[in-house]
Amino acid sequence: MALLVAGAALRADTIVLKNGRRIVALSVREEGDKVVYETAAGELSLPKSIVDHIEKGGGAPMGDSPAGAAAAANLAITPPAMEAASGGSEIENGVVHGGTIDREFIAKLEVAAKGSGQRANMIAAFAHHAAAQFELSRGDMEHALADERTALTFAPEEPTLLMNVAYLHLRRSEYKQSLEYLDRARRVAPDNPDVAKLAGWAYYGLNKMDQAVAEWKRALALRPDPEVQTALDKAQRDKQEEESYKENESSHFTLRYSGSAEPALARDVLRTLEAHFSAIESELNFTPPDSIGVVLYTQQAFADITRAPGWVGALNDGRIRVPVQGLTAVNPELSRVLKHELTHSFVGQKTRGHAPTWIQEGLAQWMEGKRSGDNAEVLAQVYKDGHAPSLAGLEGSWMGLPSDAAGYAYAWALANVEYIVQADGMGDIERILDRIGSGGSTEAALREVLHSDYDDLTQSTAEYLRKTYGR
Repeated sequence: MALLVAGAALRADTIVLKNGRRIVALSVREEGDKVVYETAAGELSLPKSIVDHIEKGGGAPMGDSPAGAAAAANLAITPPAMEAASGGSEIENGVVHGGTIDREFIAKLEVAAKGSGQRANMIAAFAHHAAAQFELSRGDMEHALADERTALTFAPEEPTLLMNVAYLHLRRSEYKQSLEYLDRARRVAPDNPDVAKLAGWAYYGLNKMDQAVAEWKRALALRPDPEVQTALDKAQRDKQEEESYKENESSHFTLRYSGSAEPALARDVLRTLEAHFSAIESELNFTPPDSIGVVLYTQQAFADITRAPGWVGALNDGRIRVPVQGLTAVNPELSRVLKHELTHSFVGQKTRGHAPTWIQEGLAQWMEGKRSGDNAEVLAQVYKDGHAPSLAGLEGSWMGLPSDAAGYAYAWALANVEYIVQADGMGDIERILDRIGSGGSTEAALREVLHSDYDDLTQSTAEYLRKTYGR
């Protein structure tokens, strides 16, 4: 997303020291023989004797607003429950005990199922399903999906197993694959509300609002469901706004824009996005498999549809949403915003929606060309004073942050990604994203690739800022 501030900058004060160094702060005041300045981490101070002067109200480029992972990937939709096979509790306890999966126990059930009847096959299928649920609870979707698929080999017409495979594909942002399993489930259970519920999710992820709305309405007709109602309300807001929109397509994008927008602007946006697509594809060694949705709004429509905080100037919630009111062509600022938001689409699909916000925002800023120079002095001082935010605390949504705190969160995110790239190259970023996409935690991915935990990375980043930008 992009901050809704001219130049994507937060208003701030700058302390200019006698040695020429500049410290950017949210606000500055003088108290006796000290200069006190405000940061997102709290108040810091300097002796007045080392300060040359204070510049009030300068722009501090602090980064862009937080992008969520794809909205479709984050819909609050739970997987359908499977009715336990006969002796279900005994099977579950045999499959999972001592915090691990007993593969020997599962192998015995598989042997018993060979050449036997439906009941033995269902027991083997349920065992693999139990293993998958345990793996899913640990965030290991790769192995969870493998177990659910294996369960299907023993009960290929079991609708709940088909839906659980579809659910895991949805969690991995693999919408087309999920529909294949949902189509099979619908043939077996045409009036199952969970099939329609998950199908709506898949169509939403594919930017097919009409089909998503139809499926969720069907699901609600079959069974009241607050999760579906919430998803339907969001999809209907999109659909209603976009009914009069025009549509353009290119190799990798489907673009919708208000009829009041210039057609030439829409074409220019697509050309710009395709150029950025090639650049990011090369950097991350990854090609998103699905077409990426883009919507160009008026300022008011953007606010009404996204319902984002007032400081948000662009958004990627599975589709790139950008207000372009008054523009007739892509200017450098819009190009920068488009590359930032497109980076979120790449990272979201590469990690199947699991990249933490600090990596999403740090990498998006890096790709658009931002660097840490303007904020390095403040960040290094905040770290020295023991107030640097924990990266673990920056993993989740930043939507609730006030604009000043958000600015510092973005600055830290950029600094950490910048350090990783400068120290070890973009290849390490690529490997970290791959490990996150496989279901591992972000800190575990850092340990595997960088041999560092969060504390080590923060310390190394602070040292990098001091050595690189210190004057």
